[in-house]
Amino acid sequence: MVKIPVSVQSVLNEYMTLLNERLPNTLVGLYLHGSIALNAFVENSSDIDFLTIINHRLATSEAAILYEIHQSIARNSKPDMDGYYLIQEEIGSQAEGLYYNGGQLQDKTVINPVTWWILKNKGIPVLGEELNFAVDRMDLLSYVSENMNTYWANRIRKIEDSDPLLLLPKEFLNEEIQWSILGILRQYYTLREHDIISKLGAGEYALKHIPEEWHHIINEAIQIRKGTGKTFFESEKKRLNTASLLMEYILKESTIRDI
Repeated sequence: MVKIPVSVQSVLNEYMTLLNERLPNTLVGLYLHGSIALNAFVENSSDIDFLTIINHRLATSEAAILYEIHQSIARNSKPDMDGYYLIQEEIGSQAEGLYYNGGQLQDKTVINPVTWWILKNKGIPVLGEELNFAVDRMDLLSYVSENMNTYWANRIRKIEDSDPLLLLPKEFLNEEIQWSILGILRQYYTLREHDIISKLGAGEYALKHIPEEWHHIINEAIQIRKGTGKTFFESEKKRLNTASLLMEYILKESTIRDI
């Protein structure tokens, strides 16, 4: 089993303590997914992706306490938390629940098939029994395919219109490159292999399966993700143009295979 990083365990200990103190007899289970479950957690970059199982739907007053718990943890501890709240009967379903992300607690949020797939196949139980539910492969592939043709198609158009991006700080451009390239490569991997992989893993996979003409921009994204800062391009415009062309190529190459 993947080892939970010390920094993550520290936050989880504080989280469970506060939850049991301020919302007693509510916590049933706690499970990790995302980069931690994929053995790709990056200190000072990755979030703690979690699913918490509670024994009842929280009233408005209880949700307010939950929000305060997360705010307290965010003020005192890192890494950030990013996760969902469901009751036992909703595990593996499309039920709407609470979702904490980016300092906000949102209602009526549905867990997507990618998250359920990771929880089912690679999730880490911190508290509670192993999760037992079914995940339909076609649900996963259909979701990723639709995501490619909506979210990622729109992101390609944003990068193609590179002039506004060129006015932004280099740190922002670096984030745009690594998020876009490695993100779309994760979708490509899923549609080819019917599985989920980390961003870095997707980059390394692409270097073995995508023509060499795209390797510079893929390596660029990998280096940014690793924090090395090495660049393979003489100008930001060339880098962004190459990124958009690779993403267009990946979009055309991404189909559901071998169903």
